[in-house]
This record gives sequence, C-alpha cells and structure tokens, in this order.
Amino acid sequence: MNDNRKTIFNAAKRVVVKVGSNVLTQDHGLNLKAIRSISRQICRLIDGGLEVILVSSGAMATGVKKIGLDKRPDEIPKRQAVAAVGQAGLIMEYEKAFARYHKKVAQILLTSDDLNNRIRYLNARNTLYTLLAWQVVPIINENDTVMVEEIKFGDNDNLAAMITLMMDTDILINLTDIDGLYNKDPRTNTDAELIPIVSTIGKDIIKFAGHIPGALGTGGMVSKIKAAGKVTAAGIPMVITNGAKPEILKKLFSGKKIGTFFVPKKQKLKSRKCWIAFTLKPKGVIRIDDGAASAILNRGKSLLPSGIVSVEGEFGVGAPVEFRKDDNETLGTGLVNYNSADIRKIMGLKSSQIKDRLGYKPYDYVIHRDNLAITAELNI
Repeated sequence: MNDNRKTIFNAAKRVVVKVGSNVLTQDHGLNLKAIRSISRQICRLIDGGLEVILVSSGAMATGVKKIGLDKRPDEIPKRQAVAAVGQAGLIMEYEKAFARYHKKVAQILLTSDDLNNRIRYLNARNTLYTLLAWQVVPIINENDTVMVEEIKFGDNDNLAAMITLMMDTDILINLTDIDGLYNKDPRTNTDAELIPIVSTIGKDIIKFAGHIPGALGTGGMVSKIKAAGKVTAAGIPMVITNGAKPEILKKLFSGKKIGTFFVPKKQKLKSRKCWIAFTLKPKGVIRIDDGAASAILNRGKSLLPSGIVSVEGEFGVGAPVEFRKDDNETLGTGLVNYNSADIRKIMGLKSSQIKDRLGYKPYDYVIHRDNLAITAELNI
C-alpha cells in the first residue's frame, strides 16, 4: 500500500483544517491553550505560502459552558440560543489568537440550503476565494441559530467535506481528540490498534468506527469516515489525527506519518458531479432494474424510462433524486428531466413512446449522464 502523504503535503497549496469540539473545549469552557496553539500553527502555514480555511466546531459547547448548563439542550430554540451565545465567544477568541500573528479572520456561518442553491453556492465560493486572496482566514461553522432539520449539514465533519469539495482544496485535515481510526474503540479496548492508512472505504472500515460521539459534539468517527469517502472520491486526501498533540500541523506538513491517512481515488468525480452527489439533498428516489443499473455503472449510459421500476416522493424538473436498485442499494444521485408525476407515467416505456404518453417529449432520458453522479462505492 503506497503511502505518499509526504509528497501530497509538500505539493499542497490550499487546505481545510477542521477542529472538533472536544479539542476546543474543556470543563470550564473554551480551551484557550488549544485555540492559541492551532491558530499559531495555521499562521505559520500561511506564512509559508499555504491558503488555509478553518472549519471550527465549539460554538454549542462554548455556549453550554458559558450559560452554565450541564449538557446540550434538546429543544431547538434553546439549542439555537446556546449556539448564538457560544459563537460570539468562539470567534472573539480566534480573532485575538490570530491577531497575535498579524492575521485577520472572517466568520462565515452556513446552512446546507446555502450550498444546495447553485448561485448561492458559487457566491459563497467566490467570497472564500476573495478572503484567501486578502490573506484573511475564513472560520466556518454551521449556522445553528437558524438551522432546522431540513437545512442542517448534520455535523461539521460533513460541512468540512462540503467546503473541501467546493474550494478544490488539496487536503482535508480533521483534528479530533484521538490519534486516528482504530480497529476497535480505544476508549473501551486497551488492545486497540491505530490504522495508519485507508486506501478503500467500505463497510469493513465503518465497522471499526465508534458510534458514540463526544459529549459536546455531534459527529463521531462514523461521520469522519463518511466525510473521507466524499473527499477521496474527488481525488482529495484526508487525515484524521489528534488536534491536542503539540505542533500537530507542523508534523503533518513535515511528512510525519501520524494519524490515519485516507488515500484519494485516481479516477475522481468532477467538481459539478461532487456538488450533485454530496451537497444536494435528494428529493425522492427512483428505483431501477438490473439492466439499467448495469448500463449506468458499466457502460456510462444515461437513465432511460425503460429501466425505471418505481418512483418515491414528489419532486419537480431539475430536482436531485437518488437512483437505487430494486434491492435498495443506492447507486448515485442525478438531476431529473421530468417531474415525479410524469416519470410514473413513462416508467417502463421506450423513449420513442414518451410523446404518446405525455403529449410532449423534451428529453429521451430521465437523467442524462452529465447530470448523474455515481456513488455506489461509497455506500457506507
């Protein structure tokens, strides 16, 4: 198994650093020592010519401690209020920490809705490019104060993956409170062994991950592996390592083989297909037969109505929809040329029969290959 991480780190020009809540907080609130250490290390990377985007958890945890609560509240209004309190304190400490090294920071709060809309997605990307050109450090977090279930990223591991894909970065560094991915949960198994490199992410790898998140965070090791699956599909490597270790970023960029390194795929998804596959939230499901699945996976074909078995959900033209085999295996996501009602009318038909059934035929395909992103290998 070829571990060429030193070459990858040496060649990097732009990176995303994601820092988890358990690294940034301690019993009495923010871990100021950790914030200052990570900020100093990022400043050194910038001074060395790198562009760095920071995705930082910690707002909710900071708010919980600041208000004096025992745990994250369950009620959404309280959670949003806690996040509002915590976000102010978090960004203030980052601003002070980066100012020590004459660096400015910018706070960016996002929801998945911001990235689902193609225009807003491009606007957010352009804003980040401008900040990087000004040598201002973007500090990104989910906008918990306005989030509802429909517009949540889920956790900051997923958000970091989205930003990594959006900005065509060279590496995603995920800093957590353990040394990487183990073959067993190291919190409960003294014989757990660190997995230094992962070349293929499959169901066997997900079994190694602990499903128990930290008390102050939302993402466990499973969410980190899923984030790795997304970015490596785009040809971008990811490292999971311990953000509490001294000079951790310096060690990574000096070529030290620490943490767990996820090898990027050689045949990578293009930027727009990454947006379709990993950023858009599917509005429904199209189930297809084995013949259609084989044509899409093995021969690079578009999805024709003849291969469709059933349609689930209600959606309009252009909506992102998952396509699955009849055994429920998800193969990917695509943008549909017909609404759900019309697809139900034409499923099982040949393309030449569409006009007879609908009275019009703008397209031969339900999903064209150019608007279809295959993620079958990433169903973890």
